[in-house]
Amino acid sequence: MIRKSRLYFLQKPVLSVLAGLFVFASASPLLAATNPSIPTLQIGYVNTTHHIPLVVALERGVEFESAGVYFKPLLAKQKYELYAEGRKLANIDIILNKSGSETATMFAMKRLDVALASITAIMSGIDRGGEVKILCPLHVDGMSLVVPEDSAVTTWEAFLAQVKTSKRPVAIGYHSPTSAPKIILESVLTQAGLQVTENPNNATANVLLVDLKSTSNFIPALTGRQVDGVVAPAPFPEVIQLKGVGKIVTDLRDLPPHGAWHNFPCCVLAAREEVLTANPEPLGKLVELMAASTVWCNGHPDEVAAITEKWMGTPAEAVKMSTIVYTVEPSTNWMQGVETYLTMLNRLKSFSGKLVGKSLEQVEPLLFEFKYIPNSEH
Repeated sequence: MIRKSRLYFLQKPVLSVLAGLFVFASASPLLAATNPSIPTLQIGYVNTTHHIPLVVALERGVEFESAGVYFKPLLAKQKYELYAEGRKLANIDIILNKSGSETATMFAMKRLDVALASITAIMSGIDRGGEVKILCPLHVDGMSLVVPEDSAVTTWEAFLAQVKTSKRPVAIGYHSPTSAPKIILESVLTQAGLQVTENPNNATANVLLVDLKSTSNFIPALTGRQVDGVVAPAPFPEVIQLKGVGKIVTDLRDLPPHGAWHNFPCCVLAAREEVLTANPEPLGKLVELMAASTVWCNGHPDEVAAITEKWMGTPAEAVKMSTIVYTVEPSTNWMQGVETYLTMLNRLKSFSGKLVGKSLEQVEPLLFEFKYIPNSEH
């Protein structure tokens, strides 16, 4: 009779356990081996209402299936799968970034494949040598001039009157030198023949622009009387007004000349060029999903407000007050806004590489890849 070794009997339960683990891993989408033909894309975003089209698509998940493309959630706010026409196209890792500048840095380090960020942050990264393409806009508008609650200023005309009669420069705060609100205000004031400065020692200027460094400093600057007002992107004007700290004087899209500041660019969807080259279908479908999400967001303000409050803690009431418009279409006004950025950032010497001294026509091939936008004119 053949004796079976003791090792044989020990191996049986071990093999059973290993088999069980294999079955468990195969059944678990988080533990299963990644199909090498399906890419894993690292997508970055910032906790801001500007990036709500992505957040809504993640939150609603398979409810976007009727659009032909959707996210399937695996682990909330972290891991998803991208599907189109019933086929899995990509594994998705969601990464929360602190700012657009951090996003540009992570692009350069190849720690992000796709991201949502301000167009100025992406432009600055491309100027420094980043091989990144802007795939589509995400939103426009939603920026305001805000003054303290007890200010006598209630209209743009009243603000101009204050600026022209004040014995000292009227101080207006902004959160970033390359932010859309700051660039719009400075352009409008300059066109009106007013002198604008960022030098606190220039007592002859009409307006002193003050860099507050962060959106978190809007309220302290207003309550502490460090500034006479701020220009801010949504949802900060609405939050300031809800808290009783300040009041909205005007939406910046309504500043003169009439219509010039409508559809002004802010945040965009961008991707590294090598990722785009290697994964054109998943990236193209992601743009389609953002297009579907922007349409849904514009048509469902109450639901968007609830999702925003859930994800970011922004009061739903403030979100519903916002004038932000979600869109992936680079309209004529949007492109003119890009040209305004290019001119202003060159004037400020913010560029030192690819974009120095360039015209919009010259930089379009460096900045944009719009072919995935559904029904786009571009």
